[in-house]
Amino acid sequence: MTAPSPKPDKLGVEDRRESSNASQSGRFAIRQFPWIVGATALGMLIFGRIAFIMASGNGDAFDKQLLLALRTTGDVTDPIGPPWLAGFMRDITGLGGFGILSFLVLAVTAFLAATQRRREALEIFAMSFSGWLLSHAMKFIFQRPRPDLVPHGADVFSSSFPSGHAMVSAVVYLTLAAVLARSTDDVRVKAFVVGLAILLTAAIGISRVYLGVHWPTDVLAGWALGAAWVGLCISAVRHLEQSST
Repeated sequence: MTAPSPKPDKLGVEDRRESSNASQSGRFAIRQFPWIVGATALGMLIFGRIAFIMASGNGDAFDKQLLLALRTTGDVTDPIGPPWLAGFMRDITGLGGFGILSFLVLAVTAFLAATQRRREALEIFAMSFSGWLLSHAMKFIFQRPRPDLVPHGADVFSSSFPSGHAMVSAVVYLTLAAVLARSTDDVRVKAFVVGLAILLTAAIGISRVYLGVHWPTDVLAGWALGAAWVGLCISAVRHLEQSST
């Protein structure tokens, strides 16, 4: 009399199948969005490098040289350019302030929720709020003093590294651009929306250095970490979407 053949372990098969599907989903996300993964890794690498240079003091000469280059020779109180440029820069820097960004995020979130696009509303709110928290956490960790070479052209209330305006504006505007870009298949429109977000983020960061409230490395680190955070969040969202289908 032959022994009965063992029954297949259905639970083990299902577990292996789910594990295989998750692995394939992750590889699929990387293949479909390599630029997101690459941008995330590059941004984190750049931020880490700048943070190391800043902490070691090796970037002080670069920071001071560039900050003073934006001032009239012999008068650190006078920014270069025509008289109206300083006012224009204050207007630009305001677009990266907490009040403006908070209003923008809440307004867009409310609009998307009202039009039954709750998932996108949640994505924008979660990515923006978490980016703001990360910015403050980094400032608390590094505790870098603000520049003291030139008078400040705007009010400041926190430590310097990384630039919160540069980082959070990158998070908010790039996130909004990513959501808008998904609403069209026209590559030119996608490029316009993303390019506009990058241009606005760049202008805000430059205004912080021009007004003397940030060292240049603060802004570079803010841009890098903000872009990396957006890439990381988008990768996570895409992975979850692929896993749920």
